[in-house]
Amino acid sequence: MSSDSAIIISDISKCYHIYDNPQDRLKQMIFRGRQNLFREFWALKNISFEVPRGETVGIVGRNGSGKSTLLQIIAGTLTPTNGSVASHGRVAALLELGSGFNAEFTGRENVYMNAALLGLSQEEIDNRFDSIAAFADIGHFIDQPVKTYSSGMLVRLAFAVQAQIDPEILIVDEALAVGDAKFQAKCFDRLKRLKDNGTSILLVTHSSEQVVTHCSSAVLLDQGHMVQQGNPRDVINSYLDLLFGRERKKKLELPSPSEDVVDVEFEVGKVEPVPIDSTQLSFDLDNFSKRPLYNSYEYRWGDGSAQITDFSFFSEGVEFPALISNGSQVNLKVAIKIIQPLMRPILGMTIKTKDGVTLFGSNSELLQCDGVQTVYEGGKTLTAAISFNCNLGDGDFFISLGLATREGEEIVPHDRRYDSIHFAVKTDSRFFGLTNLNMGMSIK
Repeated sequence: MSSDSAIIISDISKCYHIYDNPQDRLKQMIFRGRQNLFREFWALKNISFEVPRGETVGIVGRNGSGKSTLLQIIAGTLTPTNGSVASHGRVAALLELGSGFNAEFTGRENVYMNAALLGLSQEEIDNRFDSIAAFADIGHFIDQPVKTYSSGMLVRLAFAVQAQIDPEILIVDEALAVGDAKFQAKCFDRLKRLKDNGTSILLVTHSSEQVVTHCSSAVLLDQGHMVQQGNPRDVINSYLDLLFGRERKKKLELPSPSEDVVDVEFEVGKVEPVPIDSTQLSFDLDNFSKRPLYNSYEYRWGDGSAQITDFSFFSEGVEFPALISNGSQVNLKVAIKIIQPLMRPILGMTIKTKDGVTLFGSNSELLQCDGVQTVYEGGKTLTAAISFNCNLGDGDFFISLGLATREGEEIVPHDRRYDSIHFAVKTDSRFFGLTNLNMGMSIK
């Protein structure tokens, strides 16, 4: 085992036998393998990766992709069908809400029992109990039976035990989603300190923001297979592909439009846009990548039924400015070409930090945008005018654009350009942080 790795997962596979009825399970025991009365279900298939010491690795995937099964195998509570796991150091796992707790025992008794199972002596538990109780912050309930706890109280105590014993490896499976915002902030602060002290962390979450913000790398699972491992932002982009689908599943049945559809311009935002001649934009050629401020590392995908082909970017009368002043107005125009007939297209935009944290996002549907028609025929063009006040702090930011339609509850992406426009904001010495709240202050 490499001295730089806390965990090495080698060709892990897990197969479950699925029986159609309970009698078949008994018959299988009697036949002793001479006849198979079950179907095989492979929850995991040939999973291999390493977790470096002192790093946080996020594991993402759709429901049923095998995330929890993998964590149970790593924690040692489940045996793999094939493959092996090698770990170095004390492993603490928070896999299921209240797992390992005795409902009849008090919180105090469960703390001592769980800590003892994790290898702590009576004296070590005594020395750490006050810190555990303070972190859980459940007051007098610490001496009440666990069966009287709410789900939030249960996860508070469970996380406090696992995190306060300073494990070499910590495994967390969606448990933090139960806690309130203040407790989650405290948990992630604790995770950061554990990481800084050399703890390796495996974090399963459906929150893409948490993966990008807190993880050093990420692993994407789908249908039991490892699809990708690497940079958290790249893995999250692939995860969003799986969530929303890259291919259109069926064609829309479009009604005949009652009148001819013409090129239209629709505006997003309450700030009055600066007039920009839309003839500057290209609809037939994809000039998007030729513009200043274009990010060549954008992530683009969709079914191609419509395309975002060009954009212009103005601030303070300057087109494609190298720096934007805090508080200035930004006017963005986007060229869209409809390739296949569409119903009620939705244009969305988000602004993110360079670390992938979303600062703002909205779309034409949420804003009840004027000018969007019901049906657009193939070959039509649209110009979207987007305006906002740039009340952002000093730093680099990225704009993502996306065009989609809705089929029932499903969103069908046609052209999504993640982190496609990069702009920078000048320093404002009156404040620090990500955004300017225009704070006022008086002292008498």
